[in-house]
Amino acid sequence: METWIIIIVAVLFIVWRMKPIKGIKTISTDTLKGMLNDKDKVFIDVRTPGEHKAKNIHQFKNLPLGSDLSKLPKDKEIVVICQSGVRSSQACKQLKKLGYESVTNVRGGMSAWKG
Repeated sequence: METWIIIIVAVLFIVWRMKPIKGIKTISTDTLKGMLNDKDKVFIDVRTPGEHKAKNIHQFKNLPLGSDLSKLPKDKEIVVICQSGVRSSQACKQLKKLGYESVTNVRGGMSAWKG
């Protein structure tokens, strides 16, 4: 019985962590492909330097989660990616708290990227 309660709580926690945040847009990797050359967007990869070096999209600048995001321009849309979408979602929440208006998370991250 206790095991089921722990499993249910863990699943609910994961679902809660993955739910969209108000004011944060979520896009697919297919949608991302069509916007990679948009100069009005800043592309940020919040994975570790090793992950970024192993496989990356060249338009994305590597700023690992925990970096100072406050130096990013506030007048451009910030598009954030990670490996699965979890760390990028955390980074998007941080950006919203810092006052960024236009923040976009790439759903599925590099695991979903077929570029």
